[in-house]
Amino acid sequence: MRNNSFYDKPTEQSQVKARIVEKYFWAWAKVVMPWAKRGKNRIGYVDLFAGPGGYKDGTKSTPLLVLEKAAEDEDIREMLVSVFNDVNPDHVQDLQDAIDSSPVISNLKRKPIVRNIEVGEQIAQVLEHVRTIPTLFFVDPWGYKGLSLQLISSTVKNWGCDCIFFFNYNRINIDINNPYVIEHMNALFGKEQAKELRIKLQAMRPFEREITIVNAISQSLKEKAGQYVLPFCFKSRSGGRSSHHLIFVSKNRRGYEIMKKIMAKEGTNLDKGVPSFEYNPATHDQALLFEYLRPLEDLADMLMEYFAGETVTVKQILDQHYNRFSVGTRYIEKSYKECLTKLEADGKIKATPPASKRLKRKGNVTFGESVKVTFPPREVPQNGNQIQN
Repeated sequence: MRNNSFYDKPTEQSQVKARIVEKYFWAWAKVVMPWAKRGKNRIGYVDLFAGPGGYKDGTKSTPLLVLEKAAEDEDIREMLVSVFNDVNPDHVQDLQDAIDSSPVISNLKRKPIVRNIEVGEQIAQVLEHVRTIPTLFFVDPWGYKGLSLQLISSTVKNWGCDCIFFFNYNRINIDINNPYVIEHMNALFGKEQAKELRIKLQAMRPFEREITIVNAISQSLKEKAGQYVLPFCFKSRSGGRSSHHLIFVSKNRRGYEIMKKIMAKEGTNLDKGVPSFEYNPATHDQALLFEYLRPLEDLADMLMEYFAGETVTVKQILDQHYNRFSVGTRYIEKSYKECLTKLEADGKIKATPPASKRLKRKGNVTFGESVKVTFPPREVPQNGNQIQN
C-alpha cells in the first residue's frame, strides 16, 4: 500500500508517468479504432491499480486524465469501455466520486466501471481465458504484489492489446534474494529465470545489478508476452539511483514505434541526437541501460559499414536499417537523420541535393526521405584485403 502522504501532491516522476500513459492511450486509440469499428465497435482501457481520483493539491490522477482525454474525441467517447480497480475501498470511492462529478467524463457513452478487488493469480487466469476487445492495460502496483508474467502475458494476448506497467526496481532489487517472497519473484521473472538471476547478481555492482535485472524482465516478457518491450527509467531526485521503470509491452511494431517517440520526448536529455529514455530530475548526463547506451557515433559507424559503396535514399536507409535493427536500441528516426546530417557536415558522405540546396526547418537543414546519400566504399588495407567484420 502507498503511504498516507503519497497522494498529497504528485512527484515529478508521477506526472511524467501520467503523461506517457495519457499520450499513448490517445495515439493507440487512433490506430486501433478503424479496425475495431469492423468488429464489436469497442475499445477498452483497464487500470488494475487505479488509486483515487486525484491528489490533495487538486492534481488529477491518471484515470481522470485518460477519461477526460477520451471524452474529447467523438469516436473514442462512443467506443470506449473503461474499467478501474483498486484494492483500497477509500480510493475506489474517491475515484467513483471524481468520475461522477466530472461534466466532461459524463459525455462518454459507457459509464466507467470501478471495482474493488485484489489483483492476483485469479485475475490473470480470467484474462488468460477471455478474448478481449482491443484494450490498453495499465498496471501500476505500489510494490510488486499481483504483478506477474502470467498477468502481463494475458493482457497482450489478443489483437490490439498493449500493456504499460510499473516495475519497482528498488523493491525488487532488495527482495530478489528474500526467501519470504520467493514465489512473488518466481511469478515475476519465471522460476528458472529468477533462479539464474539470483546467481548472476552475486557480487555485482549497483549499475550492473540494474542492467541485469531490467534485462532479465525484458527477456522474460519477450519470451512469454510480446515481442516488443521498451523500458523507461526514472531516477531519484539525487540522481544517483534508479527508483523504478515504466515498461511497455506489445506484439505490434507500430505500437512500439509510437511509444518509443513518446518516451523519447519525455526523457530529460538528448545525448547527441539519441534520446535517453529516462527521467532524471537531477542531471542531464547520466547513462542508461544495456543496448540503450550506444551513442550517435556508433550509429554512424554502423551506417558507413552497412551501406558502404552504395547510393541510397533516406527512405531506403530507414527501411533497410532502422526498421530492421532499431528495436532494443535508443535510436529513433530523428537519430538517423541527425546522424546523416553530421556525416554530411564532416564530409564523410555525399547527399543529393546537398545541404546548401535543401529546405531549412527551424534553422536546421532537413534530410527528407527522397534525399540520396552516397556512402564511400570500405577502406582496403595495403595488402589488398578488405577489412573484415
